[in-house]
This record gives sequence, structure tokens and C-alpha cells, in this order.
Amino acid sequence: MKTIDFCKLRRELDDAITYADFDLARQLAQEGLNGAQSRELLGEIMYFKAQREIINEDYAAAVNCLDLAIKYNPSDGAAYNDRALCIIELGGDEGRALADFDKGIEAEPDYANVYHNKGWRLNKLGRHQEAILYFEKALELDPGRAVTYENLADTYLNLGEKQKAIRAFREALRRLKHSRTEIKDQIETKIKILMDSGMR
Repeated sequence: MKTIDFCKLRRELDDAITYADFDLARQLAQEGLNGAQSRELLGEIMYFKAQREIINEDYAAAVNCLDLAIKYNPSDGAAYNDRALCIIELGGDEGRALADFDKGIEAEPDYANVYHNKGWRLNKLGRHQEAILYFEKALELDPGRAVTYENLADTYLNLGEKQKAIRAFREALRRLKHSRTEIKDQIETKIKILMDSGMR
């Protein structure tokens, strides 16, 4: 029986969902679920069931699965992170979502995605300076994650710091996979607009 590296699989799945490659995401979620079921890992089973629900945009069902994933494995920072994102998608309590991000950080302090996602949410809530701190921590833990640089750039734009935004967008471009051409084009367009507006 093939041994599954659940950490690697989760990273690949997160990347596929982040960049809307849902066919790949479905395949990875099923692979994770099959592997977890074969080893009777209840926390992983519920985590990967939640991922299938997230892909299908059934966020309420995903929250139910994530509640169980956390029950079976309270040290799963990714489960808290994903539950927070689902709560946000459902238009739920911002305080509960932010608390789940914090629980994810407490459970798994080396998990970069939870810092990134808390930063993303703080930026959306207009708490830009706080957001930058979370993005910086995420980049300290995972300096290769392009989407974190992209969201950091958006935060700098919200603060009117266009030069810093351009630098962050360029860092995102350097880290994007070659297959992400549509996103590269979008970022290059943003940089061009900023450069044309007189910001170097």
C-alpha cells in the first residue's frame, strides 16, 4: 500500500483550491480521503470530506465536517483555518472566524496559511497594518507562496503605499508557477497601471 504524505497532499490541495483548479482539487481531496480511510484516521477523514464540501461550495456541510476534524484532532491548525474561511463564506460571525484563525495559530504555529488567511481577512476588514504583520509572518514561514505576496501588495495599495505594492507584486510574479499564466497577466497589468500612474 502506498504511503500518503498528508502534509504534502494538503499543500497541493490548498494550491489547487486557491487557484481554482477544481478538477485537480477534487482528485487530491479524494486521494486524501481514500488514504485516510485506509488508515482509519478520523481527523483526516473529516478534513478531506470538508475539502470536498468546500470545492462544491457547501460551506455549512464543510463546517460540520471541520467541527468533527477538530474534535478528532484538536491540533489541526488547517481545520481551524478552513472552518474560519467557511464561516466567512457563510456570512457568519467575524469574531468567531477571527477566533478560529487564532486557534489555528495556537494549534499549529508553523502553519503559514493560517497567518496568510488571517491577514487576508484583516485587510478586507480595513485593518491593514495588522494584516501586514500576519502576511510577514506567513512569508517568514513560507517565503515561496506567491498568493501571500499578492495579498500583501493589495494591502499596501489599500494603505496608498504603491511602491511597496509594486515590489510585492513583483515578488508574487517571481514565485508563481509557469502554468498560472492568467494570474501572471493580471498581476503584470496591475504593475503596469501602477507604473503608468507615475509610481516607480
